[in-house]
Amino acid sequence: MEVSGFIGFAAVMGCILIAMVVHEFMHAYVGYKLGDATAKDEGRLTLNPLKHIDPFTTVLLPAVAWFVFGFLVLAAKPVPFNPYKVKYQEYGAALIAAAGPLSNLALAIITSLVYNATLPSGFVGALLDLFVGLNVALFVFNLIPIPPLDGSRILYAFAPEPLQEFMQKIEPYGFFIIIGLIMVGGFGSVIVHINQSVLNLLP
Repeated sequence: MEVSGFIGFAAVMGCILIAMVVHEFMHAYVGYKLGDATAKDEGRLTLNPLKHIDPFTTVLLPAVAWFVFGFLVLAAKPVPFNPYKVKYQEYGAALIAAAGPLSNLALAIITSLVYNATLPSGFVGALLDLFVGLNVALFVFNLIPIPPLDGSRILYAFAPEPLQEFMQKIEPYGFFIIIGLIMVGGFGSVIVHINQSVLNLLP
């Protein structure tokens, strides 16, 4: 499927919206199961996409990036949690963080199984293939251990105190660091290689 123009944008956004909603829901669900009702109280323990959409970062930003620059940049509204209410303290926070990317990996595996069982062709086959690829990309990207991505929350639980302090200091600049690495450091090629390695392992 040619992912360009309005139809391509709509297809990509539809796939990302489903993957993003499941991702954010799982953050909220695991947080609730670990004793923190913050996300539930703010209406985030739901599969309703409207509760997870930020008008700027989920709608306006990706539209501008797609039609002006030819690629997508977007983010959902972060799911809130109270670290003082979560069981297991830093390890509980790590479980909440891991739930999002792991949900994307699960979606990729399930969709891959469906694809191989049915072998669809045409638009449906291309759409399923796109959905698998996007979920793998979200899984890999969110596990980058740079704040504020989920991977940093997992690393934080096991990191020594000096590294924890360093991660707290760079968190406000995390996305700029990631974009810089992707643009000038060859980091993007590494991510693409990891994405392909994960895709090769899928059933």
